[in-house]
Amino acid sequence: MQNFLNPLFGRHPEQVKANVEIYTWQTCPYCIRAKMLLWWKGVRFTEYKIDGDEAARAKMAERANGRRSVPQIFINHQHIGGCDDLYQLDTKAQLDSLLAQPAI
Repeated sequence: MQNFLNPLFGRHPEQVKANVEIYTWQTCPYCIRAKMLLWWKGVRFTEYKIDGDEAARAKMAERANGRRSVPQIFINHQHIGGCDDLYQLDTKAQLDSLLAQPAI
């Protein structure tokens, strides 16, 4: 998308300073939905595709307070939760401020 259109759509990728990580499965619809919201906001994120990798899933669960479902999302190493949690933050107008915080 052209940069001059970003403000018209309420996108401010230049304000995104946070380190965002997301654990996913390739065909998971919730993972795709979460990545679409991050993409829409102009977030560059690190994706860990853990399809069938039990060791990676165990590492994710350890970071996510035992949660084993995907996606699991972290912003500046803080566990945000899954797709619904991400969208809830956006609905409450709290996601953009988290994304604007510089990476730790």
